[in-house]
Amino acid sequence: MSDQIILSKNSIGVGDRFAHQAQAQLQACVLADKAGVEVIPVWNKSNREHNIIGSEPISLRAAADAAVKALGWTKPYHVDADHINFETVDRFLTPSDFYTIDVADWIGKPANEADVQAFVAKHPELNGKLDISNTSSEVKLDADYVAATASKYLAAVKEAGRIYRKILQAKGDGNFIPEVSMDETDSPQTPAELLIILIAIADEGIPIQTIAPKFTGRFNKGVDYQGNLEKFSEEFADDLATIAYSVAHYNLPRNLKLSVHSGSDKFSIYAPMRAALTKFNAGVHLKTAGTTWLEELIGLAEAGGSGLALAKEIYASAYSQRDALCAPYATVISIDAACLPLPATVEVWSAQQFVSALRHDQANPAFNSNLRQLLHVGFKVAAKLGPRYIDLLEEYEPVIAKNVTGNLFDRHIKPLFIA
Repeated sequence: MSDQIILSKNSIGVGDRFAHQAQAQLQACVLADKAGVEVIPVWNKSNREHNIIGSEPISLRAAADAAVKALGWTKPYHVDADHINFETVDRFLTPSDFYTIDVADWIGKPANEADVQAFVAKHPELNGKLDISNTSSEVKLDADYVAATASKYLAAVKEAGRIYRKILQAKGDGNFIPEVSMDETDSPQTPAELLIILIAIADEGIPIQTIAPKFTGRFNKGVDYQGNLEKFSEEFADDLATIAYSVAHYNLPRNLKLSVHSGSDKFSIYAPMRAALTKFNAGVHLKTAGTTWLEELIGLAEAGGSGLALAKEIYASAYSQRDALCAPYATVISIDAACLPLPATVEVWSAQQFVSALRHDQANPAFNSNLRQLLHVGFKVAAKLGPRYIDLLEEYEPVIAKNVTGNLFDRHIKPLFIA
């Protein structure tokens, strides 16, 4: 595997809606390196986001390359074709070297019965108690459970294989990092289900380096984890144990690790994640998604003048379009419309008031998680402003960059990777 692209132990997926903050994001990884911890940046942007912004995947590659050159970064870095499927992957084949293969929509689609029976017959070792170390409870399976789980997930794995082979044909063996994502679905996968999924992926011949399961609780956009933290902690540790077992017993890459699609700012889960990662000496890929866009808004508001005015205008427009903006993200936001301030109220806010409402500081009584979630999904408003928005990003770059770097390093990298 020496000639293959191998994802480092600790990596962080950073979203950049408007491709202007790559250098500020990379600076957070530079700070981690200075603190003695290697955290590799992976710039990600989905097909949907490109379509909304009106950008092409090559723009993200160009931004990442420019940031690396500007800061003299000599460690690895990657560009992720985020949440692609068979139909959307083509435009990412040239610029990307990391592919989040999203097959969540295939979960539960009836698998071919012959495929199910072949899987059960191939894996008689799954019938009985499995010796998986360091799990919260014993894992004991039978043929009926294996068949039912295979029936639920095999179609998704087969589709992942189809997409993987399409990328493989274009990129060549070892020239990209495959991830399989099953997180954007209704029900979390149990560790036993994850094991069967991983074995099926191994059988399919996909050398995944990261796997993104669905976890217990809500991972709403831009706000903290909502759910049973004890249950999440147990589930996360059990998944690490399952991955270690799968790597040891099946033909999966030795660096296979969990990918946590956090929706950003899941501060309360970082401590238990860090404890489990330390226990298992495991790595993780953390996707922080769209908080960069929010830090841009915070920077504009802090700058005052035309920056604050535009931030207020964007909020007013997002408020008036909230139903349409929120609809595509219904499963990953939870907004109480009654708690959204009226645009007329926001219009007379000071810079400090706007920033206090938007910045994710739960100790600040002025913080408004409803406003934050609305603006998180409201980047479409800024996209329609075109040069008006981009010009201000460039005018107020120093204050925006300070917020982007500080948010990524202080609120995400430090508590998870450095503590």
